[in-house]
Amino acid sequence: MIEFTLPSMGADMDEGTLLEWKIKPGDVVTKGQIVAIVDTSKAAVDVESWYEGTVYELITKPGEKIPVGTPMAIFLERGESASEVNKRPRAIPPTPAPLPVDAAPQRHKVSPAARKHAQEHHVDLDKVIGSGPDGSVTYDDVEQAIRSAAGIPPAPAGDRLAAMRTVIAGAMERSKREIPHYYVSETIPLETALRWLQAENAKRSIEDRVLLAVLLLKAVAVTLKRFPELNGFYRAGAFVAAGQTHVGVAISLRHGGLVAPALLDTQTKTLLRLMRELADLTKRCRAGSLRSSELSEATITVTNLGDQGAAEVFGVIYPPQVALVGFGRVIERPWVYNGEVKIVRTLTATLSADHRVSDGHRGALFLLELSDALQHPEELDQ
Repeated sequence: MIEFTLPSMGADMDEGTLLEWKIKPGDVVTKGQIVAIVDTSKAAVDVESWYEGTVYELITKPGEKIPVGTPMAIFLERGESASEVNKRPRAIPPTPAPLPVDAAPQRHKVSPAARKHAQEHHVDLDKVIGSGPDGSVTYDDVEQAIRSAAGIPPAPAGDRLAAMRTVIAGAMERSKREIPHYYVSETIPLETALRWLQAENAKRSIEDRVLLAVLLLKAVAVTLKRFPELNGFYRAGAFVAAGQTHVGVAISLRHGGLVAPALLDTQTKTLLRLMRELADLTKRCRAGSLRSSELSEATITVTNLGDQGAAEVFGVIYPPQVALVGFGRVIERPWVYNGEVKIVRTLTATLSADHRVSDGHRGALFLLELSDALQHPEELDQ
């Protein structure tokens, strides 16, 4: 018997609301199959199964809001029958002893993120009304209590942008508090890369033309091969290197806010394939339709401000990742080539990294090798 629980789809996800089941009792489920649609504060997400089995019972009903880790369904393992599950003794929850008449009522459940947020802001959880399942206190409940104590009007009910801002702020606050960030930057000449890209795009149809952003993503993924300490996760007091490179891409949403889904196996794909996948990811992201693996498997994040952005961006690491690469807008600068000063197009790349795992020397070497990779763009299209 396998319990299928609500997966975590990012450090800023505390709970989700089941919108729809894509399976029913008796269905055979394979790994990677979409089994449910869950609404987070950022999007409606297609939740994939990590298991194989037969659906025995659906526990969560559409419309229910549940914390991460809550059992949603029960699957039968291969060769297991429903009768075998029915014969298994189920633990009977102990009956709580009656409270004395003058005793205080039992506390509702409090999510770990909510409890931590309450401790940091000195919020009395006994006075917070929970909006989660069975009256459990969520991160948003604590945030509303903080706003109320400060005389700030509560966020309008159903205001997705306000909710998104709350969870993003919570995740970034935890990141800056828990991760000892360091920052390095490098200005990269782009004339070679941009001229190569222009020549390549001239050979392609409009639908197959590649943006500079894709070339940058591939360059990051390729460079990470020599810097595995920047590609992975810091969990339970230790760094775990990722076996593959799944680059999370920071995408701004039309109604405001950000989400950073991953382009899976970035280093193995051609520029054309990455371009198509990025276009699809952006379209689905802004339509509010993403897959759980895209939100949970990024091993590093890249934020690219593009032509409308600032010259430099120093990002905040998205835990449990240990690094974030930022790209500012392309700027013309005076540059010395072979003893001559020329005006060239450049871009500033920055690295925000976790000092528990790497140091500024390695971070600087990473940016230098990233710059070198972009001087040979034809080698990235493999």
